[in-house]
Amino acid sequence: QVRLVESGGGLVQAGGSLRLSCAASGRTFSNAAMGWFRQAPGKEREFVARISWNGGQTAYADSVKGRFTISRDNAKNTVYLQMNSLKPEDTAVYYCAADISAAYGSAWSDDYDYWGQGTRVTVSS
Repeated sequence: QVRLVESGGGLVQAGGSLRLSCAASGRTFSNAAMGWFRQAPGKEREFVARISWNGGQTAYADSVKGRFTISRDNAKNTVYLQMNSLKPEDTAVYYCAADISAAYGSAWSDDYDYWGQGTRVTVSS
């Protein structure tokens, strides 16, 4: 069992930065691939970034590549999403997710076993 709690969301002006955190409980965290997804109002949930169990492999959606960075600290059971150069279209609820059966993760939300409750990010223009 893995419990995920996101934090760090808020209101920021376009061009600003935020760092989201996802604190995990459960002994399987260090073996799990982790992902960040987001859902904007009226839209489907979409993939943002993923990271392998040891942090050695990452992948990003084209829309955030070069602006967002995913990282993890297994000693702290935490995964991060550093978001720079934010745009109004980044406005969404951001969710972290854990795939305990995969080392590297995927961009498909159905592959993930556990989800946090989400943290809201609002980027004003």
